[in-house]
Amino acid sequence: MKLYALNMIQPVGDPPPPEVLGPVMAEIAEIRRDLERQESWVFGRGLHGPEASTMVRLRDDEVIATDGPWTEGKEHIGGVTIIKVEDLDAALKVAARFVRVTGLPMEVRPFQGEV
Repeated sequence: MKLYALNMIQPVGDPPPPEVLGPVMAEIAEIRRDLERQESWVFGRGLHGPEASTMVRLRDDEVIATDGPWTEGKEHIGGVTIIKVEDLDAALKVAARFVRVTGLPMEVRPFQGEV
């Protein structure tokens, strides 16, 4: 089994209204329940917007923390889901379910090494 990070890419801005977001979140919860039943769910959570980030850097010999975001853009990683599946094809199938429900792009990235 391999671990994959599914990074949901969201546009910067306000979330959709509750009448739109509610049904989407219900379907996402169903995907999570399916992954839990398959013992593929590891972790998943939404992230605050990029304005809530803090960057920590080394400048000369001093470590400095500054308000984020790391880069300016129209999109950001809005949530992360970690899954444990057999291979990339299986990870892509899970990502496709999220994409169909949300309409948002998703980056699928493997962790290094085996579980």
